[in-house]
Amino acid sequence: MEPLPSTDAVIDIRDLYTRYGTAAVHQGVSLAVRPGEVFALVGGSGCGKSTLLRAIIMLLRPESGSIRVFGQETIGLSDEEALPLRRRWGVMFERGALFSSLTVAENVAMVLREHTQLSQQLIDEVVALKIALTGLPADAGAKYPSELSGGMRKRAALARAIALDPELLFLDEPTAGLDPLSASGIDELVGNLRDALGLTIMMVTHDLDLLWRAADRVAVLDGGHILGVGTMMELSEAEHPVIREYFYGPRGRAAREQAWKKK
Repeated sequence: MEPLPSTDAVIDIRDLYTRYGTAAVHQGVSLAVRPGEVFALVGGSGCGKSTLLRAIIMLLRPESGSIRVFGQETIGLSDEEALPLRRRWGVMFERGALFSSLTVAENVAMVLREHTQLSQQLIDEVVALKIALTGLPADAGAKYPSELSGGMRKRAALARAIALDPELLFLDEPTAGLDPLSASGIDELVGNLRDALGLTIMMVTHDLDLLWRAADRVAVLDGGHILGVGTMMELSEAEHPVIREYFYGPRGRAAREQAWKKK
């Protein structure tokens, strides 16, 4: 599938090459993320999924190629030039990256204090709203990350990621390390946030249940290349051996059967 023109895509990646030393990570990667969709990037461990995410959010500079976000080329931007773009997206890292010495409310409020001129009263109101949007109980705001379960920490990290009302949300392994019940709650939350806030969401994940339940389109990365892009149904019927192995292993079949039961 050809990437959409940059004028129609929230994220438009063209012919991207990335290296760690002499090791090639991405070799001509191209893909486009459409406005308002939940787009997932999948692949085996070490294939470069999180590296691609870091390149998009400007934490890593690729060797060559183009990354346009909201129509603007990001490769080569200085930190000062990148700031207006970074304010338009939120990021939830795999381990949450919450400050352990701050409560949940203080973690969310820190973003607002750094990037806005809101009064303390308004900050407190916004913080309470973001915590509620992620499904956390009101009293979670006064707790420290160490006092929360894994699923609650993920939700707290999401509350911080949406603090500035972003248009674009990046999720790095949002269900990693969670029990099935907590992971299922995150699956539902991803869709709810997209619908309620009008977000475009790009996520890196290996969770097949999350893919079936929440992803509109999925890109499969392997060997430095995008092997295929499509809906889960389209990819589950693909003939490429790597894609078939990914979606037709025991876990892949079980996830597909569960998805069909919910339809």
